[in-house]
Amino acid sequence: MPRRQILNARQRAALFDLPSDQETLLRHYTLADDDIEHIQSRRRSHNRFGFALQLCAFRYPGRLLVPGEIIPSVIAEFLAAQLGSNPDDLADYAHRAETRREHLADLREIYGYKMFTGRGARDLTEWLAGEAETTQSNADLAQRFVDRCRLSMMIVPGVTTVERLCADALVAAERRIETRIVDRLDDDAKHKLGGLLSELIDDRITRLVWLRQFEIGSNSADACRLLERLELLQGLNLSPGILDGIPPHRVTRLRRQGERYFADGLRDISSDRRLAILAVCVIEWAAAIADAIVETHDRIVGKTWREAKKICDAQVDAQKVTIEQTLRSFTELGSALLAARADGSDLNAAIADHPGWAGLESLIAQSSKLTGALAADPLSHVKQGYRRFRRYTPRMLRALDIEAASVSTPLLQAAQIVSGAVASGTRPTGFLRRTSKWHRHLSAEPEDDHRLWEVAVLFHLRDAFRSGDIWLAHSKRYADLKQALVPVDAAKLVPRLTVPFDPDTWVRDRKARMADGLKHLAKAARNGAIPGGTIEDGILHVDRLKHDVPPEADELVLDLYRRLPDARITDILMDVEDDIGFGEAFTHLRTGVPCTDKIGLLNVLLAEGLNLGLSKMAEATSTHNYFQLSRISRWHVESDAINRALAMVAKAQSDLPMARFWGTGVTASSDGQFFPASRQGEAMNLINAKYGSEPGRKAYTHVSDQFGPFATQDIPATVSEAPYILDGLLMNEAGRNIKEQYADTGGFTDHVFAVTSLLSYRFIPRIRDLPSKRLYVFDPAATPQNLRNMIGGKIREDLIRQNWPNILRAVATMASGSIPPSQILKKLASYPRQHELALALREVGRVERTLFIIDWLLDADMQRRAQIGLNKGEAHHALKNALRIGRQGEIRDRTAEGQHYRMAGLNLLAALVIYWNTKQLGLAVAARMKEGKDSPDALLSHISPLGWAHILLTGEYRWRKARQ
Repeated sequence: MPRRQILNARQRAALFDLPSDQETLLRHYTLADDDIEHIQSRRRSHNRFGFALQLCAFRYPGRLLVPGEIIPSVIAEFLAAQLGSNPDDLADYAHRAETRREHLADLREIYGYKMFTGRGARDLTEWLAGEAETTQSNADLAQRFVDRCRLSMMIVPGVTTVERLCADALVAAERRIETRIVDRLDDDAKHKLGGLLSELIDDRITRLVWLRQFEIGSNSADACRLLERLELLQGLNLSPGILDGIPPHRVTRLRRQGERYFADGLRDISSDRRLAILAVCVIEWAAAIADAIVETHDRIVGKTWREAKKICDAQVDAQKVTIEQTLRSFTELGSALLAARADGSDLNAAIADHPGWAGLESLIAQSSKLTGALAADPLSHVKQGYRRFRRYTPRMLRALDIEAASVSTPLLQAAQIVSGAVASGTRPTGFLRRTSKWHRHLSAEPEDDHRLWEVAVLFHLRDAFRSGDIWLAHSKRYADLKQALVPVDAAKLVPRLTVPFDPDTWVRDRKARMADGLKHLAKAARNGAIPGGTIEDGILHVDRLKHDVPPEADELVLDLYRRLPDARITDILMDVEDDIGFGEAFTHLRTGVPCTDKIGLLNVLLAEGLNLGLSKMAEATSTHNYFQLSRISRWHVESDAINRALAMVAKAQSDLPMARFWGTGVTASSDGQFFPASRQGEAMNLINAKYGSEPGRKAYTHVSDQFGPFATQDIPATVSEAPYILDGLLMNEAGRNIKEQYADTGGFTDHVFAVTSLLSYRFIPRIRDLPSKRLYVFDPAATPQNLRNMIGGKIREDLIRQNWPNILRAVATMASGSIPPSQILKKLASYPRQHELALALREVGRVERTLFIIDWLLDADMQRRAQIGLNKGEAHHALKNALRIGRQGEIRDRTAEGQHYRMAGLNLLAALVIYWNTKQLGLAVAARMKEGKDSPDALLSHISPLGWAHILLTGEYRWRKARQ
């Protein structure tokens, strides 16, 4: 039986090759005094050299030298310099195998190194079995094993032995986890799970396939379809406790396998694994479908409100002619009265003549009617959505496991009446705020008509889910936020949280900074020294920042891009794969082995990035058919894999020499790009008037100052971009290295200002309507006189002090990555009763926003940096528009998952082009220098790797033979 190969050539080299970089040599191959003493005890120069080399190899990478192994010259020279020897002396060391064995025995006796045998090997193998359950990848487990060997002075066995041990440990861990899950199932549950593979829906598909075909909907029919699936899953009576103690990444992997297998494939695998996959899918899908139902209800409420508002607007439009006529009649009447008064005539006669008393009574009646029409509230018309709600909401409220905070107990009781779970003759309104407009409309309804009351309950239910006042047990998106926040003691251990844990210290620091900043701003305003702006009579005036690109830069750009070779997009992908091996990130969903069909994988990634789809790509390439591409896509291309590949490409691009001219990788910008979608599927009702009347989604992308797109998220076109800034910074390693973050006007809120500051990010948004923004200060009376008209209010520092522990908990939870920051920020922004944590965080944000505005007005360099950073992000849009050539650039996938893969694939493809361009531009600069042409650093900083005119994007996609 052939051995199971879990590592590819690049991964094996990373673990077992001798080092050749200076940093590793200095760390592991620098000899101590006692090392030199032992080495010098050898009689001959080549033996001393060989003894030193074996000692260093034991230390790193921790293995024996292989007979005949070629030693890198940098190692020989590094050791020779320390020993005072000639690097060529090493050649004589390989002549006698006995000498090597003697040295091995001496090294073990002197330093305590052990061979991988006996009790030590058994202990290490047992340790490996436990690690296999928590490891995230095959390469990670092999790396842990090698590190453990080094730590325990155990000489690492051969690569085939390491792979076999790791493979056996992974398989055993997989089986233990599957058995652990299955042992928690009773016979009835096992029988019901088996039925998912045998029972058919409409004689077409199995229940398993039918269950996993769900997505967020937009109408009552969609909600009912989701409820059918949720009720079926709930009927299986599987407790989420079945997964207690199972590592989350193992649960995710089993769920994804269930989403990839068809019924026949599941029937062919072992019973324990099959039942474990089905059990995980049932529990995970139940939570996901419950979330989808809540989101669908949210959209239906929004749709009902828009329709009601449209009716109001239509009523106003319909009365335009009548309004004009009525106003004209009153104008004529007023003119007649004024003329009569000026002439001293009888006013009664003037009215009698025009328009007459009867006409005046008619005008007043018409005016009263028009006033009512113009004052119409959309709430007057939301009752028309009652039938739509009634089709699914009673089932929804019975099916969802809703829990509520004490403030929302009245709402939950009202919801139970709507569901029919509680019989009540009265319709309580305790869930409404005292000043709510709903009271007036409800009081106007007949006593026996409860339709508007039910609609009011369902509207408030939507708001409560958004804010977190009510939540779902075992939910991923609508879980209880308070329970999800990390404890205060754990918050103190978060490295990024560098603020003082005493609120008084923080307040004193911010008071001093604000007083000093206001003083400098007031002085600059008096002296007319504000860069690009003035403050006159307390009103801020800001000039547009001018472009600052020297004309010589344009000539350099043209020359460098003329030097770039014309290339097919397929060649670019293969070149980058040969350079950095980003394909290693796409491991098999079950085995964890990297995809061996490189050309097939690149075809799939190109199909996603160009927006062609697999069927069109199969027609355009001669190497693979649709089914081959589909198999690779199903088992290798995952969201996490795309993110890992993107991280590899971004890191490699930042390491290229050319990238240093554009930045140091510590600043970044973020911006959203709209992608039109067909009127089907997930995005069909997500229309943002800013982008026209077509539905679509946005890709929110973070771009480093070196042009690398290190994070992207697909978000609805209708939502604010601000909550997603922190997702890109905190959910990946590259984002955590950023120190200064730029965003456009749509990317900031007070909450974002607060969190970025508390996490040591410097947040610099370009605020379009900056003159309208107010400053918030601790003591308005102490504000300089010429700035007082700019003050919007006083900071509530007591509120900050009272909620400081919870502020730190919320921010630490975002930094931990356990919950996406956008989820927390959206909940805090949605509290209808203005939860104290949300208010306190807003006050912190007002402090930071005020300090930022002061710095922005006084620092022209900051303004210039933000302009350059944002321009880099916006320039990405043009490249991506050029790349998404398929389907006229329209995203036509029906599901959110499909849309996500399209946009994530496009971002990865853009990153690959940027890497290739960066490398080629570096070669072009070197060619210019060789020709004696100057390329000043100041001009090279204006070069961009975002060009694509030299790249052939269309036609037949032909691939050269992949390197082995």
